[in-house]
Amino acid sequence: MAKPEGWRLNPTAYPVSIRCDTRFQDLDVNRHLNNVAFAALFENARVQLHTEAKMLEGRASGERTMVAAVEINYLGEGSFPDPVTIMSGTGEVRNSSWTVLQAMFQGERCIATCDTVVVCRANNAALPIREDLRAALEALRVNR
Repeated sequence: MAKPEGWRLNPTAYPVSIRCDTRFQDLDVNRHLNNVAFAALFENARVQLHTEAKMLEGRASGERTMVAAVEINYLGEGSFPDPVTIMSGTGEVRNSSWTVLQAMFQGERCIATCDTVVVCRANNAALPIREDLRAALEALRVNR
């Protein structure tokens, strides 16, 4: 794994922030947050970003969004009971897909980054992103 670009470790680069509590059940046998917990925490923050983009408003019948790819880079160990703050923003916005870029912080430390590709689909085919959604996603871009 390549070290993330410096801007990825700067919380001010991301327009959306969510604080999440960690849970005892998130621990692995070494008493660190496990990889499934990281994925779930990133998912919660991704939903928050999409809520701010009003992704579901104005959605046509049959229109769906799906996660096509997720890449999590683990940069440090997370612990319980300390909360995490997940910063999120959009990266590239294409014709029928976009990338959500995220970083998870515990205290001042970035403990993971996550890149998720989300695609629009209808009738088992790619669907161009609606213009209102495209504008909202563009407004939530990360600041590199």
